[in-house]
Amino acid sequence: MTHPTPATVDLVLPCLDEALALPWVLERVPAGWRAIVVDNGSSDGSPEIAAGLGATVVREDRRGFGAACHAGLLAAEAEFVCFCDCDASLDPGLLPGFVAEVAAGRADLVLGRRRARTLGAWPPHARAGNLALSRMTYRRTGVRLRDLGPMRAARREALLGLGLTDRRSGYPLQMVVRAADAGWRVTERDVPYLPRAGKSKVTGTWRGTWQAVRDMRAVLAEAPVPPSAGPAPVGAAVEP
Repeated sequence: MTHPTPATVDLVLPCLDEALALPWVLERVPAGWRAIVVDNGSSDGSPEIAAGLGATVVREDRRGFGAACHAGLLAAEAEFVCFCDCDASLDPGLLPGFVAEVAAGRADLVLGRRRARTLGAWPPHARAGNLALSRMTYRRTGVRLRDLGPMRAARREALLGLGLTDRRSGYPLQMVVRAADAGWRVTERDVPYLPRAGKSKVTGTWRGTWQAVRDMRAVLAEAPVPPSAGPAPVGAAVEP
């Protein structure tokens, strides 16, 4: 098995008022990896806490999950880039296995399939919305996934080549859709899903969930967009 060296991985952590969760999350970042905390307008001191704990802090004034994620991708410099929520619902310490799959050429994009271990970690309305989107994604792309979670890993240059444009809740889905259109191998690994620290900005309410679903439906309605010129991921299908 091919194992990337620590210096080849950057971890993007989109952040909006996650002061309670940041110590737990950053403590679990694999040794040698660079944590890039993208502050999306926090008012609780999150960027100062992140900087004090050794993270690289990037500020993204444009509100939106996708805006924060993409700012982190643009700030990344490593060969491999991982994404993880910054609310303590997912353990970044599990990500080396994701990167190892990409580095070994067994996958081009690895997603974390969330498995709730405690009651209430994943509200029923959020779970139902995710299931519906997974089915719609299969009909659109032919890629069968059981989750569209935010925890993932891929090669940085290949991700940039996808030309991602969504800057709201549709960003993670657009990444999957465009990767599938480009012939990437997309795989899943089970990860424990824990109760988040604080209230979710998206799935914590029916309104937030509906807005996220609306953003993602718009992504699924897009016509296939060829990736911009750039290196393809290892093992990706490339048209002659």
